[in-house]
Amino acid sequence: MTKNKFQIIYDDLAEKIQKGQIPANDLLPSENELALDYQASRETIRKALKLLSEHGFIQKIQGKGSVVLEINKINFPISGLVSFHELAEKLGKRAKTTVVSLSEQLMDETMKAEFQSKDLEAVWKLIRVRTIDEERIILDKDFLLSSLVPGLTSEIGERSIYAYIENELGLTISFAQKEITVEVPTEEDYQLLDLNDYNMVVVVKSHVYLDDVTLFQYTESRHRPDKFRFVDFARRQR
Repeated sequence: MTKNKFQIIYDDLAEKIQKGQIPANDLLPSENELALDYQASRETIRKALKLLSEHGFIQKIQGKGSVVLEINKINFPISGLVSFHELAEKLGKRAKTTVVSLSEQLMDETMKAEFQSKDLEAVWKLIRVRTIDEERIILDKDFLLSSLVPGLTSEIGERSIYAYIENELGLTISFAQKEITVEVPTEEDYQLLDLNDYNMVVVVKSHVYLDDVTLFQYTESRHRPDKFRFVDFARRQR
């Protein structure tokens, strides 16, 4: 099938960005310059730029132009409570979520300890794989109290659990306590992630609380180490 001209231009610019020939934070040439370079109409160039924006390669800024985004590493805030869905919106169609399994079960002793619970409560166990640029690079293992998050489905898991909790259930997610470690991959990591030659994963364990300080979620998020920068802002206390 013959590609449209705008798709050919998109492919060429995307390849140059991926190879670093057009560095992150640089401006793309103007629409007029691109039209001359590719011997195409401005409308064709706009379609190519729109596709680049949708796929997370550029950000169009009014009065400035199209800024090339950093695509090799993704900033992952340590202190903020940002869902993958919110990060994925910046990446456009380059990112997707696949639900591996969803089940409701009683807490085992490990989960009772994580939730600091004396009672045998029911939890959702949700396993998801996050894919960016067709590589499976995050394995998320979520445990959520069924009593506080009823009606969870795989479809909700593919979209955004936090949007469901806040918009549908009317709860307010307040803060999280996080622990970051570097660990040897498990058999499950090798099975579900594209680890290539990496012999370690970055593990972020999070205990997430509602605004009434109720612990409702424990998450273990396992990352391939080459794709992320874990960022934070710190101010010296005096």
